[in-house]
Amino acid sequence: MYTDYKELGKRIAKRRKQLGLKQSEVNEMAGLSDKYLSNIERAVSIPSIDVLMKLCAVLKTTPDELLLGTESAGKIGNVGRIAAMKVEGMSREKQLLALSMLDWIREQKI
Repeated sequence: MYTDYKELGKRIAKRRKQLGLKQSEVNEMAGLSDKYLSNIERAVSIPSIDVLMKLCAVLKTTPDELLLGTESAGKIGNVGRIAAMKVEGMSREKQLLALSMLDWIREQKI
């Protein structure tokens, strides 16, 4: 199977921009050196598996989405991803309240 590193770089850049992150922020969060992400996004550098996994964690995505452009079957959709990102920035008390509200909504016969 052939890996198209230009497409990989485009997918990484697209996901980074969706999250509103700068290259320097992703580099810092993933523990990468300056300009490394730029090189990956332009297909100048080929990331190792370790680097790819770090990028997946920072970009909140999966390897198959970055490598193949597909979503895994068990992955939550865009609405779930947005909800998870919103809850992530809340205090512990607000997170627990949000979970309680979701439980209540699930129980409703709508």
